[in-house]
Amino acid sequence: MALLPTEFSDLEPFAEKWCLATERERYAERLSTAMDELQSFYDAIFPRIADAMAFCDKFPLNQMPKDALNLLRMLFSFVVVSFSVELWRQPYVPSTLGTSFDRYLEPGP
Repeated sequence: MALLPTEFSDLEPFAEKWCLATERERYAERLSTAMDELQSFYDAIFPRIADAMAFCDKFPLNQMPKDALNLLRMLFSFVVVSFSVELWRQPYVPSTLGTSFDRYLEPGP
């Protein structure tokens, strides 16, 4: 069963791994994923960012259909992954292997 809207079926191979509900989950996934996988996800979603944002903008945050919410969560994952791909070339923030990320309130729906 598809997790994303049909318009984004090309991103479906990444959906199960990256449609994560919390920032803590997204951060943990980034830390546990090899750079070649992070790069593959980044390369697949980067050209679709504007289309995905436009699709999600059609719905109020508190009334998003499940597939659109999954797409939004994938966009959130892109943001977390982009730092590793664009800046650091590694899953961790340089010189911070022992850090954690704690958020008490989650943005979004």
